[in-house]
Amino acid sequence: MIEKFEQRLKHYIHFQLITLPDIKNTKHLSVDEQRVKEAAMIEKQVSPGDQLILLDEHGKEYRSVEFAGYLNRLMVSSTQHVVFVVGGPYGFDQTIYQRSNGKMSLSRLTFSHQMVRLFFVEQLYRAFTILKREPYHHE
Repeated sequence: MIEKFEQRLKHYIHFQLITLPDIKNTKHLSVDEQRVKEAAMIEKQVSPGDQLILLDEHGKEYRSVEFAGYLNRLMVSSTQHVVFVVGGPYGFDQTIYQRSNGKMSLSRLTFSHQMVRLFFVEQLYRAFTILKREPYHHE
């Protein structure tokens, strides 16, 4: 399903889904050490001018129409690249929180990373259909 929405998104934006590899030997690492290693991998993928938005359980929740409006404001403000990041099982390291430009939550419920990726690409696609007034979202 993710691939289906990735293909659909190509009609609207340049979209790239990057899945970082799992950290190896986590049983020998503390939670903080795992966060630091994840932060280093994230930082390698983000450029200084990128808008970094964290998908975080403590982030702002949007309705789909509100999320579309948020994306529209980012595009109108000449933002070149927006990077949405799903954190590891223990959240983000403080360096990533400090680097971020915002946080959003898809739900107050907890989902697996695989489900979050699916839900997010669907919501991203939905947002663009809302902005283009295409008949995907019904309200």
